[in-house]
Amino acid sequence: MNYLAHLHIADHVESNLLGNLLGDFVKGSPQARFSEDVVQGILLHRWVDAYTDTHELIKQAKTLFPKPLQRFAPIALDMFWDHCLATRWQEFSQLALLEFVVSAEQQVKSSYEPDLPEQYLRVTERMWSGRWLESYQEMDNIEFALKRIATRSERIAPVARCSESLLTHYAELQALFTDFYPQVLNEAKRIQF
Repeated sequence: MNYLAHLHIADHVESNLLGNLLGDFVKGSPQARFSEDVVQGILLHRWVDAYTDTHELIKQAKTLFPKPLQRFAPIALDMFWDHCLATRWQEFSQLALLEFVVSAEQQVKSSYEPDLPEQYLRVTERMWSGRWLESYQEMDNIEFALKRIATRSERIAPVARCSESLLTHYAELQALFTDFYPQVLNEAKRIQF
């Protein structure tokens, strides 16, 4: 799951949105660094990532990528799940996508705490101002994002080629999302940290 899904899941279970965005930017134990609400959000983010990475449907989705790209498939799939969610938003929310994003941005920024990681601040400021979450509705933007990720290092460069598999297996992956995402939402409701 990527930013949009993490925010949606957090909203669905009434978890702290800031903490759920921070999950990728905070290493180690968050307990001494942040308020309890934010810590719970970080823990939910980590749980969602672990649940997703080990789910049988996700393992099945990875097989749709050529062998050399399967180790990069989880990155592409995270982006693709946000695309699925954005294109089918009305199935999962009573708010319009833009309303949700504006509200999420306000909630996140109003709960800022001291000592937020600089990388988090840089990335999320670009995310909000660039309207990334809404842009995930278009596959061209998913492809662009994967190409941008690929420039971070030579080791991760092959992720740019994953968009071919996303397009080739688009219908199959949408069907997997249909099965998978409601399971995430249901399981997230049951989690206690």
